[in-house]
Amino acid sequence: MTFVLPNAQASLHAAVHALMRDAADRAIMPRHRRLAVEDVREKCADELVTVADRESESILAEGLNKILPKAAIVGEEAADADPALLDNLGSSLCWIIDPLDGTANFVAGNGPFGILVALAEHGTPIGGWILDPRSGRFVAAFRGQGAFINGEPVTARASGGDVPIAAISSLFARAPGREGIVDQLRSRFQTVPIPRCAAEQYPAMMMGNSDIALFERTLPWDHAAGVLCLVEAGGVATRLDGAPYRVDDRKTGLIAAATPALAIRFRECCNEAINGAGLLAVRSAQ
Repeated sequence: MTFVLPNAQASLHAAVHALMRDAADRAIMPRHRRLAVEDVREKCADELVTVADRESESILAEGLNKILPKAAIVGEEAADADPALLDNLGSSLCWIIDPLDGTANFVAGNGPFGILVALAEHGTPIGGWILDPRSGRFVAAFRGQGAFINGEPVTARASGGDVPIAAISSLFARAPGREGIVDQLRSRFQTVPIPRCAAEQYPAMMMGNSDIALFERTLPWDHAAGVLCLVEAGGVATRLDGAPYRVDDRKTGLIAAATPALAIRFRECCNEAINGAGLLAVRSAQ
């Protein structure tokens, strides 16, 4: 049974926006460039967490529970402490929280960084919200209702350059068996690194600042909101084999593109790199 909004779409967007803004104002921005040594710890190799992450997630989880009490909640930091929470990703309704995306940038005193919140129904993203705490840019989307930036409808568009811009994650470039794909991309596209912040990369493809993104690791809190927003704006986001993105499939590898034409062009390039093996077979239905 498809979930129906308990309130008008605009009311839900407004409620989530206010909550995300509150988390940014109370937990994140007061600590930007003011973190003490004891405010930062390493969760694992090359993965940092700060007091801002934890406090932001606490604010968001409490507020989202009030907005939709029957939905499960999976936050990045809570799931790190208790991986069993990931089993809730396929539940009838589930909030997914990235309380501070781009933590490494935040710790360095730089940007970009942001907040991501998604709502999933049986593993499929149906709502997505992305806030840039510095600029205030707010991206919102609900399944079948289009995407909005700062309240204005948005249609994803290509950058318009002679050579499309393809942002490639460092994890993808280093993954075994990916070398040929990356080399082929570099010969056909203007390749740039992903800015270690999905909350920046997805809006970039919606606004014409980037054409394609290629990710290896696709944790739900990093991608659920962005995928929904991009697709609702007319872009494409799928697994490497063309399958739809799900928050509960625990797969790796994701291609996102500003337009279906760019997605097809990208897949054709990758197919050549793997000698027609079909790993990234073009899906005409995109």
